[in-house]
Amino acid sequence: MNAWTIDAATSLAGKSDWTVLKPLLLQSVAQTLEMVLVTLLIGGFLGLVLGVILYGTRPGNLFENTVVYHILDVIVNIIRPIPFIIFLAAMQPLTIKVVGTSIGTAAAIFPMVVMCTFATSRLVEQNLVPVDPGVIEAARAMGASKFTIIRTVLIPEALGPLILAYAFLFISVLDMSAMAGYIGGGGLGNFAIAYGYQKFDQTVTWSAVVIMIVLVQVVQAIANALAKHVLKRQR
Repeated sequence: MNAWTIDAATSLAGKSDWTVLKPLLLQSVAQTLEMVLVTLLIGGFLGLVLGVILYGTRPGNLFENTVVYHILDVIVNIIRPIPFIIFLAAMQPLTIKVVGTSIGTAAAIFPMVVMCTFATSRLVEQNLVPVDPGVIEAARAMGASKFTIIRTVLIPEALGPLILAYAFLFISVLDMSAMAGYIGGGGLGNFAIAYGYQKFDQTVTWSAVVIMIVLVQVVQAIANALAKHVLKRQR
């Protein structure tokens, strides 16, 4: 069933026709979860690596390098403040080269991953800075390599706050996915606009809103529980 047929069906009904809208809603939820999970998996990992590099190259840290730190710091500061809808448009030429198209879910995921990487890197850096330098120095005195210190000391020490930071990141990525509809990426944002806002159907719009709120609440509750458990074990 094409978009024109769906529009006609809902218009003739005069109200939300959930026999038509329900499959579209389920498809939109699946598209949103795909975009968010893939972005968090790839962008979250790359951001963790970049965040560790940012932290490590700061003056006085594990692999201090002022030049590298300032270059990365400037790049992150340039990209992070760009509104995602503008970032989507700016990334279009590169998206076409990498993905092969600027339309669809895959075309939305690529710029989402890029933005997520830089957003994550700053969150990771900010949560690693408070780690007690004495713990790191003790590990270095015992002859631990830099990679071992990062893996067994640095990240575990900051794990609780990092879990909460990634929960916050989930909300940001979910927000980005809502804008994917502008490039045909689908998802709940596109569903709410195309079949709710544009059709003056508040039931459809609020259905999408409620689902997104539930997703955020579930993820935040899980993150809170995990962070509490980690922090309790560290005491």
